[in-house]
Amino acid sequence: MGAALDRFFTISQRGSTIGTEVRAGTVSFFAMAYIILLNPLIVGTVEDVTGHALGTTQVAAATALIAGLMSIIFGAIANYPFAFAAGLGVNSFVAVTLVSTEGLTWPEAMGLVVLDGIIIVLLAASGFRSAVFAAIPNSMRAAMGVGVGMFIAMLGFVDGGFVTRVPDAAGTTVPVGLGINGSIASLPTLIFVIGLIICSFMVIRNIPGGLFIGIVLTTIIAMILQAVYGTGSAAEETGGWGMAVPEIPNSLGGLPDLSIVGNVSLFGAFTHIGVVATTLLVFTLVLTNFFDAMGTMTALGNQAGLMDEDGNLPGMKKALVVEGFGAVAGGIGSTSSNTVFVDSSAGIGDGARTGLANITTGLLFLLAMFFTPLYEAVPIEAASPVLVIVGVMMTTQIVNIEWDKLYISIPAFLTIVVMPFTYSIANGIGVGFISFTLLSVFAGRARKLHWIMWLIAALFVLYFAMDPIMQLVN
Repeated sequence: MGAALDRFFTISQRGSTIGTEVRAGTVSFFAMAYIILLNPLIVGTVEDVTGHALGTTQVAAATALIAGLMSIIFGAIANYPFAFAAGLGVNSFVAVTLVSTEGLTWPEAMGLVVLDGIIIVLLAASGFRSAVFAAIPNSMRAAMGVGVGMFIAMLGFVDGGFVTRVPDAAGTTVPVGLGINGSIASLPTLIFVIGLIICSFMVIRNIPGGLFIGIVLTTIIAMILQAVYGTGSAAEETGGWGMAVPEIPNSLGGLPDLSIVGNVSLFGAFTHIGVVATTLLVFTLVLTNFFDAMGTMTALGNQAGLMDEDGNLPGMKKALVVEGFGAVAGGIGSTSSNTVFVDSSAGIGDGARTGLANITTGLLFLLAMFFTPLYEAVPIEAASPVLVIVGVMMTTQIVNIEWDKLYISIPAFLTIVVMPFTYSIANGIGVGFISFTLLSVFAGRARKLHWIMWLIAALFVLYFAMDPIMQLVN
């Protein structure tokens, strides 16, 4: 059995072991499990024009189901440790723009997500997505990887409560601050700091499974301190736990409610709000998914050392086709588009190199449908230190950027900083591509630009102008 797994997933060939893959896949799950709690809060509570909400319990179960299935499928077919889950940013777009603003029903909104996935699959199968990847200059690929690293580090700091948004009512020009009012003296943030110290020690000492051990140890410490001090959730008190409260669960769980799976109206939006408005919304979904996934896969591939000598991911076309089906599956499951999840970098940081790690993550997601209280015991503050450590690992790609050439370094810098500042991988890529194209013209290198770079820059100009265009249409 072990030999067969080794051959199928080329585990030894990639310098890994079965034990490492299983352990690292478990790390990815714990780093990503918060999506089962967060996605229901984003898409499960919003009522559509008919007054219908999907429901948090139903969305939680479906989120775990689709994430599990897509992680397993991608791991088995693409053989990469890039786990799947409902994409953050896209789920907010679906809930806020499609349902709340445009007035679509949930089945109509999820129908657009399915259409988005079908288009992505066709673009990948045609080879266009691979051609786009090949056209991106090496320095910009490196900048995308560094930007993603900065982005997930920012996620870690924010999820851990170490960095918080300063409310507009505070009357200050400072957008973010340290902890709460400049203090990190809350229990959850203390747990984050302790976890960061533990995880740093683990990776510095090269302890096998260090990041996983770090999550477990930090969770145990959190449970002990929670039992002593009894801190509530962030919804209950200032400085409370971000999501899950680290307490020993009273029950193991029960059967999941999957009643929202398959509740999709594929073409209802075209009748409801018109062909032009619907087409523009689909275009926005496609562009966001297209480059979010590409930027994430580039960063994760570099982090795992899986790129070939030309800086390309072997089997990229196949991987991108499977990734496109994540949006189709997410729409059918009513969870929003599923895509390669940047937090799976935690597993790569712990040694994941093959699809076996993905299958482990996927199986744990499927189990999570039945054992919700178990994963709810792990606070986000215990898992977020891993994101900061992995962010450090990913930013090492910064040495591959040609900083002495300003027409390259300026777009690279913009790509890196816009991702964390706007909480969007697609925004960073868009700003980077537009500026790279423009500055290449300034540098007298217009003829050396690949035509695909011109096309991408033009599409992103349209993407960033989508709001005024939608206003004109409406």
